[in-house]
Amino acid sequence: MKRRNFLKIVGGSAALMAVDPSLITQTLYASDGSMYKAYEKVLLVNDVGTPILASSLKKDTNYIFKYPYKGTPVLLVDLGMPTNRNVKLKASDGSEYIYKGGAGKNGSIVAVSAICQHQLTHPRKDSSFFNYVPRNKRTSAYKHSGVFVCSSHFSVYDPILGSKNVAGPAEQGLANIILDIDEKDQIWAVGVLGESKFHDFFKDFKPEFKALYGNWRKAKKIVKINTPTELLAEYTEEMVIY
Repeated sequence: MKRRNFLKIVGGSAALMAVDPSLITQTLYASDGSMYKAYEKVLLVNDVGTPILASSLKKDTNYIFKYPYKGTPVLLVDLGMPTNRNVKLKASDGSEYIYKGGAGKNGSIVAVSAICQHQLTHPRKDSSFFNYVPRNKRTSAYKHSGVFVCSSHFSVYDPILGSKNVAGPAEQGLANIILDIDEKDQIWAVGVLGESKFHDFFKDFKPEFKALYGNWRKAKKIVKINTPTELLAEYTEEMVIY
């Protein structure tokens, strides 16, 4: 197993770790913050259960799946160009850690927790104010596109730099979902690298989870075996990007 780690336009050091996260089966800590946590190894599939192939992903396009919990959204993008490798990132407590790079043979596939680090904006069924902005689109939130943008308060995260926060009020980068791509070109989610907001997310959005699942606790169930993956443009009624 090799580790490879529409829309609507509106308006314009503590410890340092260099690890191969997909080989780890327990939480690693840098200072007092967990930097990598392994979860269930989960296969990305389409709506009929067929595995998603890395080579089939549309370039520069938002996909969404849920991981590591049934209620936590992830954005998946093949950037069409490699990310930087061995990017040094920093958590809010000052802990430093290393993002090894994108997945796939070109190092261009990235997956991030689609929960803004500022005030937890995330994709919803009715609209998404948190999106990856393709390079051929414009955003007034940053000097160039090809970035994740929260249009609620204009936090911007650059996937080429390990989804580091590069603009706006967020104080740290997005949590990266670590991917494995196997010899059949199938994509597996295996863990989370970086500072997640899952605890706050579950606490703050109980009414939303109750509406979606009937019982908000169902949103906290660990995803197992596989996770349906689809275009964000088909998941949400409207993608809003300022």
